[in-house]
Amino acid sequence: MNRIHDLTALEQAEAVRRRELSPVEITDHYLDRIDRLDDQVGAFITVTAESAREQARKAEERVLRDAPEDLPPLLGVPVPVKDLDPVAGVRHTFGSVAYADNTAAVDAEFVVRLRAAGTVMTGKTNTPEFGSPCYTENDIAPPARTPWDASRSAGGSSGGAAAAVAAGLAPVAQGSDGGGSIRIPASVCGLFGIKPSRGRITSAPVRPDYVGLSTSGPLARTVADAALLLDVMSGSLPGDYYTAPPLPAGETFLDHAGREPKRLRIGRFSAAPVPGVQPDPAVLEAYEDATRLLTGLGHEVEEAECPFDASMLRMFSVVWAAMTVASPVPPEYEDRLRPLTRSLRAKARGLSVEDYMRATAGLQLAIRKAMPAMLGYDVLLSPTLAALPAPVGHFDAGDDPEEEFARMTRFTPYTSMFNVTGQPSASVPLHWTPEGLPVGVMLTGRMGEEATLLSLSAQLERARPWADRRPLLWDA
Repeated sequence: MNRIHDLTALEQAEAVRRRELSPVEITDHYLDRIDRLDDQVGAFITVTAESAREQARKAEERVLRDAPEDLPPLLGVPVPVKDLDPVAGVRHTFGSVAYADNTAAVDAEFVVRLRAAGTVMTGKTNTPEFGSPCYTENDIAPPARTPWDASRSAGGSSGGAAAAVAAGLAPVAQGSDGGGSIRIPASVCGLFGIKPSRGRITSAPVRPDYVGLSTSGPLARTVADAALLLDVMSGSLPGDYYTAPPLPAGETFLDHAGREPKRLRIGRFSAAPVPGVQPDPAVLEAYEDATRLLTGLGHEVEEAECPFDASMLRMFSVVWAAMTVASPVPPEYEDRLRPLTRSLRAKARGLSVEDYMRATAGLQLAIRKAMPAMLGYDVLLSPTLAALPAPVGHFDAGDDPEEEFARMTRFTPYTSMFNVTGQPSASVPLHWTPEGLPVGVMLTGRMGEEATLLSLSAQLERARPWADRRPLLWDA
């Protein structure tokens, strides 16, 4: 018999509708696993056990009161929220000791939508300080570790969310991605994670859109679970700078995850836009294996050029530094920040308005130059990362934050370019090394075409199922 955490989110929701599982039973099961196992993977900063049980009791009342067809799509299913985003009345640290005692006053809009879908919020997942690094190690919680090898990082900045799903501490999780922060941990934790198109999910009410690098999105074991979570969280609000075109009336992303894709033209590249970066042989093996699989499924795969060069990353680093000063920190708390955060904030304060404007203008000009070639393909295939999951502590260069940033850039040279363009982009867990380490490959679609990525990813999942591959911790 399957245990509760063996079931997908869709299966759990269906079992609740059929009254085969109760929301209280599901929630208690996950809270027990968090209590017993989270110290091994560092998935959570805050666990909201009392409020989660209260939400589960209310969900159970709905099950007993309402007809199955009237129940929301994820009733009783636990979905934790990354600690960069606010949940009203819950501790909200941004992964920083400077905010250790902060409590959110409002829900993020996607949290409102998760509540309306019937989900149970079990806690706030681990994230690095202000979400700036590509690994989840901070001064407020233990490091987030991939359950495939607890000596290695779960990536970042949605490392806690990925660790929770991969270890069976949550069926699915919300993450966010401003430079790869969903796709990086998806790759190192053996999950499917998709960064939606810019404007697909509103950042209202408190997070500004800025230049549109960051968006929320799902991390899941299956494409269908991710598609349903994307359906639930999607939508814009008046005042958003960016909006994505909605699906045609009556269609859902979950529908597309169940459809066979048409024959697609896929451009592939493995050259990184960072000079001197050579992908690990295991990364290239995963990339070539994915190419063979796509070709075998009938798609046209051909060589393509990397859309951008190192100049984009230099401009991106200016904007990335500027993002760190968006979070106000009292002057007396500045010395509590980690060296990388202090360095990025100092760099941002040393920039002029002209520097920032030139960087943002340069990024857009680079997009305009690269986009015509990219639009010749339905999908782009590349590695997600340049290396295998990194040991915990690998990126921390102590008092040399420039070296720390360089290590991160060499590790993840591929992902941020598609935050700049705003295109939907997913990491797909098709490959494991002989030592049992997951290696993702990245699929990137045209703007607004998450449906194509989900359909293609689901086809790959059917051809090469991965959800039943589980780390040892899964059975603990």
